[in-house]
Amino acid sequence: MTKVNTAIIYYSSTGTNYQLAQWAAEGAKEAGAEAKVLKVAETAPQSAIDSNPAWKAHAEASKDVPTVQLADLEWADAIIFSVPTRFGNMPSQMKAFLDTTGGLWFNGKLVNKVVSAMSSAQNAHGGQEATILSLYTTMYHWGAIIAGPGYTDPVTFSSGGNPYGTSVTVNQEGKMIEDVRAAVIHQAKRTVDIAGRVKK
Repeated sequence: MTKVNTAIIYYSSTGTNYQLAQWAAEGAKEAGAEAKVLKVAETAPQSAIDSNPAWKAHAEASKDVPTVQLADLEWADAIIFSVPTRFGNMPSQMKAFLDTTGGLWFNGKLVNKVVSAMSSAQNAHGGQEATILSLYTTMYHWGAIIAGPGYTDPVTFSSGGNPYGTSVTVNQEGKMIEDVRAAVIHQAKRTVDIAGRVKK
């Protein structure tokens, strides 16, 4: 059995979703997958980034993380997305990337990819679930297979209870309120397991 190729694609302005992506990579590798953490291209003007010290610091800290390419989607058997919420929707940076996938979609290259998603917001009901579902809408068009965590492990309850994908609340200091590491690792392992079954 060949390894499950897992692309973990994120957008993060201040680091929360970068951390979620790293935990997802940890879980994927524990499940025996080949995992790559990839960021989507930043589309915000440099002046906006420079005006926010946390954003500027994270941009510098993550400058060596590879930017996702369409070839990474072709390579992947499993894809895990992690994004902050923007008014209950995915950020424009992620949408801009997904909007470039039309050629792959047209040629059937995204069919049966196993996908899952995670999200964050600054308050407990700040749109995390809607953000994950907005991502899944695109995936249905791809013909992908959604691997939500559901309630397949008790860790879902202890991390906030979101069955669509792990989500976290971030306080004003940029710290995660819920302890979601174990939930992210479970979600990644579940995604890899389902992708392995599909690949076989």
